[in-house]
Amino acid sequence: MRRRLIRYVGASMVVGGLLAFVPASVLAADAPAKITVNLFQAVLIGLGYYLAQGPWLFGMGFFTLYRPLVAGFVVGLILGDPAKGTLIGAAINLIYLGFISAGGSIPGDPALAGWVGTTLALAGGLDYAQALALAVPIGLLGTVIWNFRMTGTALVIHYMDRKAEEGNLGEVARANWLYSQVYLFVLTFVPVFLAANFGTQFVVDIINALPIWVLNGLAVAGGMLAAIGIAMNMRFIFRGAVIPYFFLGYTLVVASNRSISIVVIGVVGLVLAYLHVYFVGTRDRGSAAAVTSATQAAAREGM
Repeated sequence: MRRRLIRYVGASMVVGGLLAFVPASVLAADAPAKITVNLFQAVLIGLGYYLAQGPWLFGMGFFTLYRPLVAGFVVGLILGDPAKGTLIGAAINLIYLGFISAGGSIPGDPALAGWVGTTLALAGGLDYAQALALAVPIGLLGTVIWNFRMTGTALVIHYMDRKAEEGNLGEVARANWLYSQVYLFVLTFVPVFLAANFGTQFVVDIINALPIWVLNGLAVAGGMLAAIGIAMNMRFIFRGAVIPYFFLGYTLVVASNRSISIVVIGVVGLVLAYLHVYFVGTRDRGSAAAVTSATQAAAREGM
């Protein structure tokens, strides 16, 4: 409960700042120059997406490389422009602020949107709002990869069950760390490599053939998608005692004429979260202890 409250307080501060900071700093920025993707760079991008989905790096792939912001930075680093890659990844990340994966289903794939979306946006010279509109269908395609992954690994699990009944523990271990990972590598690396190596020029040709009003429409749609991502996150923020922190973050950015960094807003949010939990949490624990004591006393009297 403490950790959840700390996350909500910090997120409310950051989201409040984003509402005042992002439109002027990201979505209104100039379009990046077009970048050519070679074979080696496509291999690195495909490998990065696999690591984002795999269990390697001590499991940190899901918490780092899976996020479009980090993916955008790494793709930009691979393609020689980490600053613009980070900005594109940050713009794509706005869509997934309220991302939740419940059970075995996902509404979209932030990692695929980040890795492939940033690559295509840099290669096509798209601005950040247009990159958002491009990243959404790419993220939805990630659900196809996810479903194939779940189906294939289910077959591996049945194979492991048979080998476990036979007492072949070595084959059970190999199926766990080798066979399933080879399948995941093919399922994730191959499509992203192909998209990065062969798909970029195809996307660039389509973009060059589009009329200006279509590109403007993509920019408008991209701005709406960012607002939807922020709104989804606000649904959780506006359910508890952290609502004032949202407006505090927004006010700090507006009052400083956007001179305060989002990082500073996040640090302030974490400090306030700690104070909130320290004072309010202590009171809640005291109330809970009193209720527990009263319940136990009533139970003893009833006995």
